[in-house]
Amino acid sequence: MTVLNGKRAIVTGSSRGIGRGIALQLAAQGAEVIINFRSHPDEAADVVAQCEAVGGKAHMIAADLGIQSEVERLVAESADLMGGLDIVVSNAAYSDRHLMLESDLNEFHKTIDISMWGAFYLVRSSARLMVEAENGGNIVVISSPHAHMAIPGAMAYNMAKAANDQMGKTAACELAQHGIRVNIIHPGWTDTPGERKFFSEETLATEAAKLPLGRLGAAEEIGRGVVFLCDPASQYITGSTLTIDGGIQLPWREMYRTKERPSGVS
Repeated sequence: MTVLNGKRAIVTGSSRGIGRGIALQLAAQGAEVIINFRSHPDEAADVVAQCEAVGGKAHMIAADLGIQSEVERLVAESADLMGGLDIVVSNAAYSDRHLMLESDLNEFHKTIDISMWGAFYLVRSSARLMVEAENGGNIVVISSPHAHMAIPGAMAYNMAKAANDQMGKTAACELAQHGIRVNIIHPGWTDTPGERKFFSEETLATEAAKLPLGRLGAAEEIGRGVVFLCDPASQYITGSTLTIDGGIQLPWREMYRTKERPSGVS
C-alpha cells in the first residue's frame, strides 16, 4: 500500500545525496514530488526519472535556498504546479570546514544563509500556504547531530543546525493549532557525494568501520524516516526528533575504551 498516495511534496536539495533518497522514498509511496536543485540539473532530471520509475510523479525546479525571494518562488511555483502542498522537507544545506580563527567569512555566511536562513524561509513560506489552505500538512526539517555536538572546524554548520532544531520545535508549537505537524530528523554519517568534499574514500571506509553499526548510513534510510513521519498513521507525532545515525551519538568511544583499562581501575 502506498501510504502517501496523492500527497504533494517539496524536497529541497534533492538532486543528490540525502535529498535524493528522500524524494525517491516519497515517490515510491505515491507522492508527487518537486525535485529542487541549484547547480546539478542533470542529476535532478535523473531523480525525476527515477521517481517516475517507482510509480510517483515528479518535477524539477531550480532555486537558490540562500535567497529569500528564490525560496518563496519555489514554494509558490510548486503549489501552483501540483495544486497545493502537503509535505515540505527542508533538506538543502551547505558547509565549509575551517577552524573558527581561519574561517573565510564569505563561506561562513554562505553556510548560514543556506543551512539556517534557507530552512527558515522554506518553513515560513510553506506554512503560510498550508494555513491558508486549511488542510493541515507535514514539515520535516533535516537537521544534524551537529546541532548539539561541538564538532571543531564546523562552527557555522553547528550554529545553523542548532538553529534548525529550535526552529522546528517552535514551528511545531505555533502550527499545531492549524493541524500542521513539524518534526526533525538527525541523520548520522551518511554515504553521500557531499562527504567526498571533506574525506577520501579510504578515510570514509576506515572511519565508517569504527562506528557502532560498522558502516555509513544510506540516503534511502533517511528517506524512510521522512515517510514514517509523514504517514497519516503518525498523525500524533509533532515536535519530535527522529535520530537515524547508526549509533554515532552513543558514547561508543568511551564504551570501547573500557576494554583498555587495567582491572581494578574504574
